[in-house]
Amino acid sequence: MQFTYDLAPQLGTRATIGLISLQSDETVEHDMRRILPLDGVACYVTRVPSGQEVTNDALAEMEGKLTGAARLFPMPAKFDVVGYGCTSGTSVIGADVVAGMVKKGCKTNAVTDPLTGLIAACRHLDVKRLVVLSPYVAAVNSSLITALARAEIEVVLLGTFNEEREEFAARIAPDSIADAAQTLAKQGEFDALFLSCTNLRTLDVIDRIEAATGLPVLSSNQVMGWHMTQLAGVEPLARFGRLMR
Repeated sequence: MQFTYDLAPQLGTRATIGLISLQSDETVEHDMRRILPLDGVACYVTRVPSGQEVTNDALAEMEGKLTGAARLFPMPAKFDVVGYGCTSGTSVIGADVVAGMVKKGCKTNAVTDPLTGLIAACRHLDVKRLVVLSPYVAAVNSSLITALARAEIEVVLLGTFNEEREEFAARIAPDSIADAAQTLAKQGEFDALFLSCTNLRTLDVIDRIEAATGLPVLSSNQVMGWHMTQLAGVEPLARFGRLMR
């Protein structure tokens, strides 16, 4: 038996959002499901090949793979925004280069990433002096500090877990993140704390750290998710931290 059928609208009746996750990332997809709205909002995910060790050379190699990753999104999709889920990768490659490579592979009105989202969040909250907590080694952290300096955001103090392996960065316990962030908060005067890396499990400790320190707390997945909803013109499903409230 052969049947006729009607065509329904595409899923993204309100907005269509894309996410490019690193192959090695175990956290960002889970966090975006918590942040991005569901009603009338389509979210499509693709992955870009990435190494298990986080070095500037390994991060730079992703530049040539971003367009291919973006081409793996569904062909009919026209995106309101696509997010590239790598803070350090963006700081090494450059946000403008990332956006250009993504737009070569898919149709999107906007491209963002955790670094671009962080800069937008800092301007929204009038943050000029940051303390950063990162899982990564010194050379990778240095690229982030330099990228923020170009946006006139000063990193006054940096704490690190000094971890080069992605699989361990993804499993750093939220309590360890909260304890380290609260220790950093006692070290001086600044405007906000930033928890860097899309693989860190930060969403559930943001409000706890804010309550303990009295400071705004920003994280890679939080700022990228917030910026994606801003650019797509939709409200987040859930709100984490002062930024999203």
